[in-house]
Amino acid sequence: MSLSDLDCRLAKPKEKSFRLYDSGGLYLDIKVTGKKIWRLKYKFFDKEKLLTIGQYPQITLAVARERRDQAKEKLILGIDPSKEKQDQKVQARYKQTQTFELVATEWHKLNYKTWSSNYANDILRRLTRNVFTEIGNLPISKITIQDLLACLRKVEEREAHDMARRVLQMMGQVMRYAVITGRAERDITVDLKGALVKYKKGHYAAIDSDELPNLLKAINKNDARLFKQTILAIKLILLTFVRTNELINATWSEFDLEKAEWHIPAERMKMRTPHFVPLSRQVVEILLELKQAFGKSNYILPSVIRNDKPISNGTILVGLKRLGYHKVMTGHGFRALAMSTIKEKLNYRHEIVDRQLAHLPRNKIDQAYDRAKFVPDRIKMMQEWADYIDLLANIKS
Repeated sequence: MSLSDLDCRLAKPKEKSFRLYDSGGLYLDIKVTGKKIWRLKYKFFDKEKLLTIGQYPQITLAVARERRDQAKEKLILGIDPSKEKQDQKVQARYKQTQTFELVATEWHKLNYKTWSSNYANDILRRLTRNVFTEIGNLPISKITIQDLLACLRKVEEREAHDMARRVLQMMGQVMRYAVITGRAERDITVDLKGALVKYKKGHYAAIDSDELPNLLKAINKNDARLFKQTILAIKLILLTFVRTNELINATWSEFDLEKAEWHIPAERMKMRTPHFVPLSRQVVEILLELKQAFGKSNYILPSVIRNDKPISNGTILVGLKRLGYHKVMTGHGFRALAMSTIKEKLNYRHEIVDRQLAHLPRNKIDQAYDRAKFVPDRIKMMQEWADYIDLLANIKS
């Protein structure tokens, strides 16, 4: 005879545990303590097994019967409901330990070899500063859209709108890796489309060519008393117009001063292709000065604190700020300055300057057919650019 809800409610504990049977193997286990637990007795491949469904009255009679029927359906499909429940508990405990920081660190380690060391370090630094401090300890499977948005809003509060977009992109890559590895159901970052504050993206700050003489005067006077490494770094980036990271991480092994050549390996370049920088007479002189002062370091621009490390990524920017060019000029701005001035004042074609800037043609078809490197023109141009800088520096105001 099947149970009624009244039977379940009126059942009182006895000196020993006892059972009230319903149907289909379902029964209510009445403990000495008064606790009432639903269990299902069944056979799986002729072996008697037991499935705990839950406690009464939290699990009502109707719900217990529904769970029993669901278990029976799984048995028909050859699934052991008790084993499945145990596996789900193990999986739940596992997912609880799979925090965003743990998964992101694993994703970073997996991709590390495909990135340049500088880019890999930038990624980890951005995650640490912008993400790990906010949601790093949360299980990635439990993170909500609101958690991610709150994290991104803090980045936006610093007016770092471009960084907020970069962080969102990284979050998406980590979430997709979590989905692939079975630690998240879906990439929830896709639901944040349009959620970030709209802003007008500007270019890196850069002076115009007619302001160059005043900048040269400020560099040569060095009223701010910048360290030698900083002043020479600013001069080198002006004369070579490489990217900041390419300069500050340069090592002596990349240079042949006798041939006046600098060969930057592909792994240090943004476009992952080797880059040749012809060295003007003026650049070679600066490098010899650096060699004499800091030649024991592998880096041409060693840190003042530790000569086994290069100067920091912000050294040039801070140096320009102290010279009076805050928000007016940046390390990257020297590239724009060189492009416009060399074309306008020295009359070089765009393609020649563009190759020296290590820009690739815009599309893959152009890249395949356009293999011109303009090396002789670039060697001549770099010396003329350095001579032009000297000419401006010697102009009396």
